[in-house]
Amino acid sequence: MGIGFPELMIILVIIMIIFGAGKLPEIGSAFGNSIKNFKKSMKDAEEIQEATNLESTEEVEGSSDPESTEDETATNTTEAQGDKQN
Repeated sequence: MGIGFPELMIILVIIMIIFGAGKLPEIGSAFGNSIKNFKKSMKDAEEIQEATNLESTEEVEGSSDPESTEDETATNTTEAQGDKQN
């Protein structure tokens, strides 16, 4: 069901007729650079997505219960003052 060797040869002959043998290296180079840039862009996009996910996770963890944090700070301050008086 896939493209076999005879089909690829026919496609290559048609490409050579259209573009000529001299342009094939330029076309191949441009195609290779396009694939390389596409892969680089995908990798960069994944890194940005991971960084965004980490930032949003840190924000959620940091703001989970602000009231309990204030209560703990007040309790710790009171205990520290009590220790100084003894």
